Amino acid sequence: MSTRRDFIGTGLAGIAALILLPAVNTFANVNNEYNRQNKGRLKLRFALASDIHYGQPDTDYALNTGNMVKWINADHAKNHLDMVIVNGDLVHNRPDLLPEIKTQYLDKFNMPYHTIPGNHDFADAALWQKNFGYEDKYTVEFGDIAFVLANTADTKGTYVCPDNVFIKASLEKFKDKKIVFVILHIAPFKWQKDDFFVDCPETMELLHGYPNVKATFHGHDHLLDGIRYTGDKFPHFFDSHIGGNWGTDYKGYRIVEIDDQNAIYTYQVNASQNPVLNSNKL
Repeated sequence: MSTRRDFIGTGLAGIAALILLPAVNTFANVNNEYNRQNKGRLKLRFALASDIHYGQPDTDYALNTGNMVKWINADHAKNHLDMVIVNGDLVHNRPDLLPEIKTQYLDKFNMPYHTIPGNHDFADAALWQKNFGYEDKYTVEFGDIAFVLANTADTKGTYVCPDNVFIKASLEKFKDKKIVFVILHIAPFKWQKDDFFVDCPETMELLHGYPNVKATFHGHDHLLDGIRYTGDKFPHFFDSHIGGNWGTDYKGYRIVEIDDQNAIYTYQVNASQNPVLNSNKL
C-alpha cells in the first residue's frame, strides 16, 4: 500500500506497547479473545475507528465503510459493545457527503455511536450540529467514566490545537470521575519533526495535570496502530485506518474494555482477518 513517507514508527509503536507499558502480559488470539488478569465483570466496552475517507477518488470507499460497519457489528454480536467512536476523517474533503455516510452507513451500527471531525471533514461546530445533532466538541458520560471529544482542524483542513478552554472546563467538571478519556483526531504533540501532528503545550499540560485522565486516542496517521508516550508514561493510542490510499497494509479498529475494578485493557484489531496486533493493560 502506498504511504506518504518511509516510516518505521508503526513497528516501533507496537514494540513500545509491549515493552514499556506496565503489566502487559495478555495477548489476543485470532478470535479477539485474550486473558485479562482480573476476571471482573466489564462495565464498559467500546470501539474506536478512524480515517474512513469516504468519497476519496480511486479508493473502494463504499466497500471500506460497509466493511467497518460489518466488522464492528459482528464484534458487538459476539461480545457486547456499549458504543463506537469514529475519530475523524469520516469523509475525504467532501463535507457534502456527511449526510450520506451517516444515513447509509453509520446509522446501521447496532450500538450507539459518536463522531468527531478530522482534518479532511472540513467541518466546524455548525456543520457537525447540522449532521449529527451535537457540536464539534462535547462530552459523553458512562457512570464514573467520561469522554472529552474535541476538533483538531479548521474548515480548510489546517491542523489546530483543540479548544483548551473547553478541555479544561470539561476536565474540571469530571475531576471526580474514576476514568476520563480524551478523543482527538490529531495528536497534540510531535514526537519527531516529520510527524503529522501539532505541538499544543497547553493541551499537554492539561492532559498531564489530571490523574484521572488515563489516555488519549487518536487517528490521522494511518501508519500508527500502537502506543506512544508523553510525560511520565502518559499513553496516546492509535487505531490504524479504515479507508484512504495509504497506511498499514491492513484495516482495523481498536477495542477498549474497563472492568468493575477499573482496570483498562485495550487491543488493536486487524479486521482484514489476521490476529489481533497488540494488547495492553493500563
